[in-house]
Amino acid sequence: MTCLELPLADWCCFLPFGLIVFVMIITHMWSFFVFVLLVDPTLPALGFNLGVGEGHIQCRDSERQALLNFKQGLVDNDDRLSSWGSEEGKRNCCQWTGIQCSRQTGHVTMLDLHVSDSELGDNNKPLRGKINHSLLELQHLNYLDLSYNDFQGILLPDFNGSLSKLRYLNFSNVGFTGTLSYQLRNLSSLQSLDLSYNKFTKVEKLDWLSHLSYLETLDLSGNSLGDGSDWARIVTKFPYLTKLQLRSCGIATIIPLSNFHANSSTSLSVLDLSSNYLSSSVFQWVFSLNSSLVHVNISFNQLEGTIPSLFGNFCRLRTLDLAGNKLTGPLPVVLEHLSACAESSLEILKLEMNRLHGSLPDFTGFSSLRELIVFSNQLNGSFPKSFSQNSGLIVLDVGGNQLTGSLPDLTMFPSLRILCIARNRLNGTFTESIGGLSELELLYASHNFFQGEITEAHFSNLSRLQELYFNDNPLALEFNSDWLPPFQLDVIGLMSCKLGPRFPAWLQTQKNFSVLDISDAEISGSVPKWFWNLPPRLFFLNISFNKLSGVVPDLSSKFIGSPGVDLSSNLFEGPLPLLPSNALSLNLAKNKFMGSISPVCKVIGWALNFLDLSDNLLSGVLADDCFRNGQQLIVLNLADNNFSGNIPTSVGSLSMLQTFGLRNNSFSGEIPLSLKNCSRLRFLDLSYNRLSGEIPAWIGESQLQLVFFSLQSNEFHGNIPLQLCRLQNILLLDLSMNNISGAVPNCLKNFTHMSRNQLDNNNNTYVYTFSTSSGEGNGFVGNYVDRALIGWKGRSYTFDKNLPLLRIINLAENKLSGEIPREITSLLAVGGLNLSRNYLTGIIPQEIGQLKQLQWLDLSRNRLSGDIPGSMAELNFLSYADLSYNNLSGRIPTSTQLQSLDASAFAGNVNLCGLPLIRNCPADEERPQVGQKNDDDQDNQEDDDEFRNWLFGGLGCGFFVGFWGVLGFLVQRPSWRLGSGH
Repeated sequence: MTCLELPLADWCCFLPFGLIVFVMIITHMWSFFVFVLLVDPTLPALGFNLGVGEGHIQCRDSERQALLNFKQGLVDNDDRLSSWGSEEGKRNCCQWTGIQCSRQTGHVTMLDLHVSDSELGDNNKPLRGKINHSLLELQHLNYLDLSYNDFQGILLPDFNGSLSKLRYLNFSNVGFTGTLSYQLRNLSSLQSLDLSYNKFTKVEKLDWLSHLSYLETLDLSGNSLGDGSDWARIVTKFPYLTKLQLRSCGIATIIPLSNFHANSSTSLSVLDLSSNYLSSSVFQWVFSLNSSLVHVNISFNQLEGTIPSLFGNFCRLRTLDLAGNKLTGPLPVVLEHLSACAESSLEILKLEMNRLHGSLPDFTGFSSLRELIVFSNQLNGSFPKSFSQNSGLIVLDVGGNQLTGSLPDLTMFPSLRILCIARNRLNGTFTESIGGLSELELLYASHNFFQGEITEAHFSNLSRLQELYFNDNPLALEFNSDWLPPFQLDVIGLMSCKLGPRFPAWLQTQKNFSVLDISDAEISGSVPKWFWNLPPRLFFLNISFNKLSGVVPDLSSKFIGSPGVDLSSNLFEGPLPLLPSNALSLNLAKNKFMGSISPVCKVIGWALNFLDLSDNLLSGVLADDCFRNGQQLIVLNLADNNFSGNIPTSVGSLSMLQTFGLRNNSFSGEIPLSLKNCSRLRFLDLSYNRLSGEIPAWIGESQLQLVFFSLQSNEFHGNIPLQLCRLQNILLLDLSMNNISGAVPNCLKNFTHMSRNQLDNNNNTYVYTFSTSSGEGNGFVGNYVDRALIGWKGRSYTFDKNLPLLRIINLAENKLSGEIPREITSLLAVGGLNLSRNYLTGIIPQEIGQLKQLQWLDLSRNRLSGDIPGSMAELNFLSYADLSYNNLSGRIPTSTQLQSLDASAFAGNVNLCGLPLIRNCPADEERPQVGQKNDDDQDNQEDDDEFRNWLFGGLGCGFFVGFWGVLGFLVQRPSWRLGSGH
């Protein structure tokens, strides 16, 4: 019997012997390879690895040298590659920073030198320089990440024929330039490709992408696709593509739906086409892909119309971001459509900055919803009276709408961390249910109409609260003097809430705030000493518009970053305090500070943008070098003090200056020629000083951005330079109360912005951001508003936010002669014209009726003659006029405005007649009498006269009340206000 013929049971007896033989063979093989390893440590290159950790892997010499050559082309200021070297102890490249090797072969498989966000935040420096072509010798690389390094101006390496095993490639934010075309087409194993945010000057057609058939992730964001308008056709050919990101690619068009093939990608789950120029036709393409999309972002495009109901068919949809478009329709309908299938999956819904309207519906049926963001729409309804069920919502942002009514019970949102209801029209008392939101971190409720009291109950469980904004609500915060808040706030925004009259004691418990705004809070009395022991993280302090008093201590070391300090509109006294040298803005206006400005001169340096010391008791001569280091100053306001001497020539160093206010001091001498360097000036107020000389012609040559220019009440002489006519942007020109002679230039017609009814872009509010040097937070937004004292209808008013609405020419109280130039009537938008108290002759231009926006006209105390032009009857907005003490004659034209003026407006013109003067015109006296009137006719005439007097009187009073109502709205106190986040 042969072995093959043995029964199966008998074969089993040989099994123990076979196992013994197998073990002996394995043992001998192991001993053999240990011996070889002792002789040749590069054995892993043969395919074996004895160690468990990477420390036992030895890299190939050729690949080590390729990496060292690659390093030679780099600038490594942070020694990130200090472990890369050829000396003893550093020869094994598998142990170098950013390197991984195959544990079977020892080949370099991963090169990861990316710079993370946290590393950038720690001021780490990226690698710079060139990418050596030796990198292409690493043929076994499957992972390459150099993102967020700095290869500015370098061309993308040509990978054709190299790195064919590469599966992951990330060159995001490295600064590559040149043309992106076929350099990557042969990387056929690629599964993830990220070339986002480079500086390619051109991107060829994307056909080369079709060679990368295994792509799962593709990110070309931040690169203009240019000729790659066929992107939609190309990307739908990838069967494995799950993530497509094309943010900010300049995409404007999409091929018609009929051109798509049936084999479109069915695996796409993440789609980001944000910040392009796509129209609503993109919706068709999106819906043609599949209904398995999970994250969809088409924000900040040009989408219009209603949001398609087909999004309701995406049953896996977790994120839908359509923010920053022009989408319309009622929000309740949008949510109703989405509830069809996405009600249980949707987590993030971002629809901010569109044109949606309607009420805020009960959205608690979306059981997975975590973020609902619809700020800056046109929601004009209210909150639901109640919510039907508990919700896991974390973020609710409905700020910047027109929502009305009161807040409902919010206890249905126990997980809420961020609540923004700012900038609406919400009213009533603020719900105490807010105190039950124990997870709440940020509360933005600014700029509403909430009223009543805020008590301890509102904050009972808010131990996590970090940012509190109640700005600009008529709320009264009433706390017990011994109240201990459960929170430590980072941001305290209580502007225009009532906190006083006593200084709020609970602030003493807050040790970590970085922003404090308790301006306009009805607080009076001395500031307690403990308050000035400010937290070490502080970078914005605003206690303005109260009645706080006392001496301000040394603040030079109390702030971090580039801080803002606003102590304006209080009763602080004594010398100016020592101030932080790194400040971005300093506003100490409207106090009683006295003495020298020298403490401030010491802090005018690289950071300071805004300096307002106006309306104090400061005095002395300004040192000539005070402003020598103020190259960053945008606003410098020293108005309403007691400064004297010449204007320092160092103002010429303020090359960024846009606002320069020296009104109401005692400065003398001429305007320094160095001011010519301040070519960005928009607001220049030198009024009410003792300045002399001729008006410099160079102002009209170098200060072409001027919008406001006042030399009122000085000692200037000579003619008005014709160069001033080049100030096309000027809206207010005031040269009154000087000794200027000569004619009124007819070239004033070149003030083109006085000819336009539209407001253009002449905002006098400067917006700026405060931030800390460590980069904490997102910065903090504030603003500064120019203000000016304007002569208006015989009185002076302070204008601030509404200053750009004015269009005024004031040349009064000089020695001007000649005629009023007819060309001045082409300034169709002028609201105020004052040429009074000069030596002007001739007639009032007949075309004066073209000035349809004229509200104020003063031509008094000149030598004008002739009739009052009949066209003046067409000045429907004219509410103040003074033509007195001239040589005018004839009948006063008939109009509601002219007859409603006081008779004194026409006094001193002996040959004028007609209402409102009591002097009848000759034609009235010579009118023939036709028969004797009977008693009824006499009664009717008396009734007519009575009605006429009532009509004119009523119209005059009505216009007077209406106009002063509007002016009361315009004339506001100056403000330095703090933003509220939305």
